[in-house]
This record gives sequence, structure tokens and C-alpha cells, in this order.
Amino acid sequence: MALLFANNNSLSAITSLPASISGGAMTLLSTQTASSSSTIDFTSGIDSTYKEYVFKFYNIHPSANATFGFQVDTGTNTSYTQNIVSSTFRAYHNEAGGDTSLGYASGDDQPQSGESASSLAPQDLALISTSNDDSASGYLHLYDPSNTNFIKNFLAISNGVKAISGQYTYNMFTAGYINTTTAITRVQFKCNTGNIDSGVIKLYGVS
Repeated sequence: MALLFANNNSLSAITSLPASISGGAMTLLSTQTASSSSTIDFTSGIDSTYKEYVFKFYNIHPSANATFGFQVDTGTNTSYTQNIVSSTFRAYHNEAGGDTSLGYASGDDQPQSGESASSLAPQDLALISTSNDDSASGYLHLYDPSNTNFIKNFLAISNGVKAISGQYTYNMFTAGYINTTTAITRVQFKCNTGNIDSGVIKLYGVS
């Protein structure tokens, strides 16, 4: 394999890379803004164009203390009950500084379950508070959703703020796979109860 070099003597002088170096660019495909929305559905733009898709969600604020999650579906189906196998660990810390933890969150994972949305924000104790200044933000990576030979891997990291005898920050790390070899064509985001009062979700394709 040939090595490619930028033909400059210092990094500060580099103005371009060799044409054959590419990859990693993110292309914004769509943006959706919640407004008392029961769900946020991405039903187009997820196809074989990209091997990786990234959803970034900003300041998700629920109408009731709730968890925020996602599910997927195939073709033009809208049941959003594909079987997901996932694992979650989380760290939390309260504003008073007296309660901290880091560990596996067994209540947030799914054992071959298609019955509910896989958790992106804390689920066992991590209700996103309805306080005016509380929200959750993070991202979800979905890998090769159009592949018809393999299951579909995903990973997500989020941070949510919730109130349990004081304000807590919950940092969630969720990963798993959607247990189907059928192409995934749509992704739905929702809270487990109530609506998404406000927030923005952006879909990117990664080349």
C-alpha cells in the first residue's frame, strides 16, 4: 500500500490533502423540530447511499417526566417493533455533590425486545425532568442499515437532566444491535410517556 503525503513542510501550511484521501465527511440530510410531538419520524433518506448514519438530538424536553428513546422499522412498515438487543451503562451525579454512581444499568437494556423504544436517555431512574431548564442531548450512530447480510449495530451517548430529590446529570452509554438482516429504512424517536415538547433532531450521512 502506497503512503500518501501532504506536500508541505509544516502542518500550518497545509491547504489541501491528496485527492485519494477521503472519508469521514458528514452530510446533513434532514432536520426536524419537535413541538408537542408524540413522535419524531425519519422516513426517508436512510438507504444504501451511506454506510453510517448519525442522529444528533439537541435539548429534548418532554411534556412529562419521561425517558427518550428510538425504534426502527423496515420498508414502509410503521409498527416500530423490531427486535433490539442492547446493553447500557451510566454515570450520574447530583448538583449537591452527595450522590454519584457509575455502573451497568440493567433496567435500560433490552433482551431481544421489540416492545418499546431502546433507551437513549436514562430509563430506570433517569426521567428527563419537566423543569423549564432541563433537557437531554446526545447522538445515535446507526451502521450500514441497508445491508441485507448482517444485523444492524448501533451505539448512542446522551446526557439528560432529571429531578429525584434534587437535580441529577445522567450520562448514558447505550449500544446493541437490531436483530434483523432486512434493510432498515426508518427511525422513530419518542418519549415513553407524553410528548416531546421541544427539541431538534438532525440526520447526517457519513461518507
